[in-house]
Amino acid sequence: MLRSLDIRDMLIIDHLELAFQPGLNVLTGETGAGKSILLDSLGFVLGWRGRAELVRAGAEQGEVIAEFDLPEGHAAHAILEDAGLPGGEELILRRVNRTDGRKTAWVNDRRVSGEVLRRLSETLVELHGQHDDRGLLNPKGHRDLLDIFAETAELRRNTRSSWAAVTSARKALAAAEAALAEAKDEEEFLRHAVTELDKLDPQPNEEADLDTRRRLMQGAEKVREDVSRAHATLGNGGAESAMGDALRWLDGAAGETGGALEAPVAALERALNELSDAVDGIERCLDALQFNPHELEEIEERLFAIRGLARKHGVIPDELGQFANDLRTRLTALDAGEGNIAELKAALKSAEAEYDLAASALTKLRASAAQALDAAVMAELAPLKMERAVFQTRLSAGEPGPEGRDAVEFVVATNPGAPAGPLAKIASGGELSRFLLALKVCLTSDISGMTLIFDEIDRGVGGATADAVGRRLKVLAEGGQVLVVTHSPQVAALGAHHWRVEKSVKNDQTLSRVVPLDQKERVDEVARMISGDTITKEARAAAKSLLT
Repeated sequence: MLRSLDIRDMLIIDHLELAFQPGLNVLTGETGAGKSILLDSLGFVLGWRGRAELVRAGAEQGEVIAEFDLPEGHAAHAILEDAGLPGGEELILRRVNRTDGRKTAWVNDRRVSGEVLRRLSETLVELHGQHDDRGLLNPKGHRDLLDIFAETAELRRNTRSSWAAVTSARKALAAAEAALAEAKDEEEFLRHAVTELDKLDPQPNEEADLDTRRRLMQGAEKVREDVSRAHATLGNGGAESAMGDALRWLDGAAGETGGALEAPVAALERALNELSDAVDGIERCLDALQFNPHELEEIEERLFAIRGLARKHGVIPDELGQFANDLRTRLTALDAGEGNIAELKAALKSAEAEYDLAASALTKLRASAAQALDAAVMAELAPLKMERAVFQTRLSAGEPGPEGRDAVEFVVATNPGAPAGPLAKIASGGELSRFLLALKVCLTSDISGMTLIFDEIDRGVGGATADAVGRRLKVLAEGGQVLVVTHSPQVAALGAHHWRVEKSVKNDQTLSRVVPLDQKERVDEVARMISGDTITKEARAAAKSLLT
């Protein structure tokens, strides 16, 4: 329930504090006095999208604070917990709008986004504006209204899930059929390319290895000649033989030199060992440099074949193996395509069967709820002076979709014996308002903890009919809190609490304020609503009669 509303520097309101009560709260005032500004301000603090410019001229920022009571079990508690916000029996919303357009919001003194405010608002306030009946004229919204009454949330979730499965299965089948058709168009190419690639069987890094071996072989002849000369110079008959002879000669003379040749002999032995290792390495290199000229030819042929195939298919040589795998996959898909298509068709058929079950269950629930809604609305129309009207919810087959395959339309007959037809063609403005009120009463099964706001829902009606609307609003308010903006004296007189919105000019500034009315002031206000600016004795007497 909305406990209080504090508005500062919003449009033509400098500062306004309102304390609301349970039951039926009525706000009255002349046209243009600022009643809509109150709703704009409340909508602002609730995160609703509305006017862009709200800050009062001359002020740096506008601010609205709304305080709500949250009874135990209220739906707002779950949203607070989910958002990591402090809870309790009291909920305080605060939102600031600066002149540069920036908006900042708090919930129980914690910064929040506009999205959190909007989620909370769905559990706190329900606004029915003076143009809500226009929604009744569009059959596209009738199914949603019926679903609210029928409480179809779970069945709609099942239907949406089943429809998603159908959609997914259809996409998979369409993609497979398109792929199969494309594969068949290139079947000859695929088979030839796979055969060619399988025959060549290129390996990872093979092109680089072949290129290295080819270069080595191409330069091997000149290299081997130089290496052979080095081997001849260092090996037997060369440096190695000479060093061996020198070592033998020094060994023979070492005993006669008194140890003077020990160090040279040791050094020469080390050098001879190193030289032997070098000669061994040279010999291994010579062995490696030996090649078969036919092998070079074979390497070049394979290298050129790999490179040519890579150019043909527009890939780098190292990607030929993966490219071949991709072609094989496509060829396998082509070979298995018909079987895969059959499986996908079976999956689609199964998904459609599941959807059919879910949609049929939803249709059945809607059909049952439609009869109950018709009876409930008819019961509500009688107290609204429309006991002879007929309200009917028509179900017909519609295009299958995530919300089922039902088309829903509300039709009415306002005169006995007249055929039922669309609301737009049958009902007048005042009748539309009463149909809307009847529907809202039926669709609002539990308003405990929620504030219902009706903005001129009684427009287009007067006299006994306006009194009937007011009495229905009063009954509706017995279960919670209802705020009504009205120009009808009959409705205003039935309020449990009454405020007058008035406008004044102060220091060349137009300001709006809201005044709570006592019993005497209520008589004057209702009399003004009856007679206009000049309150007559007859209007005051009529007002007293209405307020009795």
